[in-house]
Amino acid sequence: MAEKPKYRGTVPLHNQYGPEAKYAVEAEALLPTTKYEEEIARGLELGLPGADSIKDRRIPTFSRGELPHFAGINTFVKAPYIEDVRKCGQYDVAILGAPFDGGTTYRSGTRFGPQGIRKISALYGSYSFELGVDLRESISMCDLGDVFTIPGNIEKTFDQVSKGVAHVYASGAFPVVLGGDHSLGFATVRGVAQHLHGGKLGIIHFDRHVDTQDTDLDERMHTTPWFHATNIPNVPAKNLVQIGIGGWQSPRPGVKVGRERQTTIMTVTDCVEMGIENAAKRALEVAWDGADAVWLSFDVDCLDAAFVPGTGWPEPGGFLPREVLKFLQIIADSKPIAGIEIVECSPPYDAAEITSLISTRVICDVLACQVRSGHLPRRQKP
Repeated sequence: MAEKPKYRGTVPLHNQYGPEAKYAVEAEALLPTTKYEEEIARGLELGLPGADSIKDRRIPTFSRGELPHFAGINTFVKAPYIEDVRKCGQYDVAILGAPFDGGTTYRSGTRFGPQGIRKISALYGSYSFELGVDLRESISMCDLGDVFTIPGNIEKTFDQVSKGVAHVYASGAFPVVLGGDHSLGFATVRGVAQHLHGGKLGIIHFDRHVDTQDTDLDERMHTTPWFHATNIPNVPAKNLVQIGIGGWQSPRPGVKVGRERQTTIMTVTDCVEMGIENAAKRALEVAWDGADAVWLSFDVDCLDAAFVPGTGWPEPGGFLPREVLKFLQIIADSKPIAGIEIVECSPPYDAAEITSLISTRVICDVLACQVRSGHLPRRQKP
């Protein structure tokens, strides 16, 4: 695992800070402001200089940047919308929505997940205090909008999502997929696996449910992605590690498949009792064993139901947010990952947008840790 960031002594500071705060305060002093200044200049050029009564002459007439957070057209963290998806390779990170809930078996609504995540993401700036990263200054991001999913046809939707993810991954941009239900996990993995030139793909999967059944209700649903993903020749089941599994909603047929295919399961209790750092180390060892790349699949229902009311299958007893964020930070600091998907965020059931907010936080933390450990931007295309 990557070494925990520490105060380097580059910036003189007093000794009353805690260790993490001391690192963070020093890191902020070392961050550039170049992209922020470019954003200000662009806003004044495209949005017109502000009214004469405005004293802060950095403020334009029309909002064209981060501020105010409640204004503007919703893209993920206000990244530029790129209408021509052929240009996504010009950016380090490309966000794409997969608004589909045709694989849902109980509470639908995740087709609105990309909308909900983008909306609340406007609350965020580009800088994380604890992580010491300013995404605006470190990487270029774009929002490609949504894949054209087919509400009445899950297989055609899979084909659309696979093609979209494959396009982004092959371009060299880091794909961030906003789901959508978890049936999409098969399609996203298939999109990446075809561009590994035969190399193996591991999967780190956060969830309360195993999702390894062959079929559910006679179809491929959000309970089945990993059965079909691990049927792909270069996606071995032994490199699938599932974190947070438990409760009363993991059907026995899926458990049987995992046992037969020798996947790795870690419950919340396993992770808490062995310690998050040790659990993350084990997850990395399993996923990366003989693999050339690893895909990160994050189902919001791995968190305790109190923190994610806006999901289809909430289950008490899941992770606390600080536990899962720590786990993700260790994973993202460790090695370059192939990309990330956030699934099962269902805004119609959400309260005060907190499920959409944790979805945003997961993405931003993963990107920031990939940046601070030198894994983003990518030095070459895959």
